[in-house]
Amino acid sequence: MAARSKARKRALDILFEAELRGLGCLEVLAERQPPGGDRPSGEQPSGEYAAELVRGVAAHGERIDSLISENAVGWTLERMPIVDRNILRIGVYELLWADDVPDPVAISEAVALAQDLSTDSSPAFVNGLLAKIKALKPIASHDL
Repeated sequence: MAARSKARKRALDILFEAELRGLGCLEVLAERQPPGGDRPSGEQPSGEYAAELVRGVAAHGERIDSLISENAVGWTLERMPIVDRNILRIGVYELLWADDVPDPVAISEAVALAQDLSTDSSPAFVNGLLAKIKALKPIASHDL
C-alpha cells in the first residue's frame, strides 16, 4: 500500500474515532501525536500527510459538510454511515484544497477506502458524490 494511501486510512481512523468518542478530530490527532514523539507501545505514528488531512478536514469542516449535504440526494449527513461520511470528508478536502493531489486520485482513493471498509453500495455512492462535487469544483471553490 502506498504511503499516502496508508495516511488516508490513518486520517480516516482518527476522524472515525473522534466521531465515536464525541471529541474534536484535532484532539484525537493530538493524542496520536504526543509531544516529543512518545507513543504508547505498538501504536503507529499518524504520519504527516494523515495529520495534514485531519487538520484540513477540521479547518474546512463546515464547508465540506455543506457540500456533502447539498449533493447527497436522498441522504442526510447524519444518516450516512460514519465511515462513508468521513471518507467523503477526506475526499472533498483533497478535491478542493489539496493542490498536489489530482482529482481522479482523490476520488479513486476514497472509493478504495469505501471498498475496503464500508458496505457493498458505498463505493458507488462515494464515487458518484465526489464526481458530482468535482464537476461543481469551479463553483464550489469560488466560495472557499
